[in-house]
Amino acid sequence: MKELVEKINAEFEVFAENAAAQVEKGNKAAGTRARKSALEISKLMKEFRKVSVEAAK
Repeated sequence: MKELVEKINAEFEVFAENAAAQVEKGNKAAGTRARKSALEISKLMKEFRKVSVEAAK
């Protein structure tokens, strides 16, 4: 589970960097990367929920 949390944190850093570039500089490519990263975060969060529920049993 620790590895999964590290992946989530790393992906969030990528998202934050690209989202900031889009908002502050109007970088359209960064917006695309931010959306892709957000989708990956969503998948990782679903996996985290699954693992977390299993660990709680």
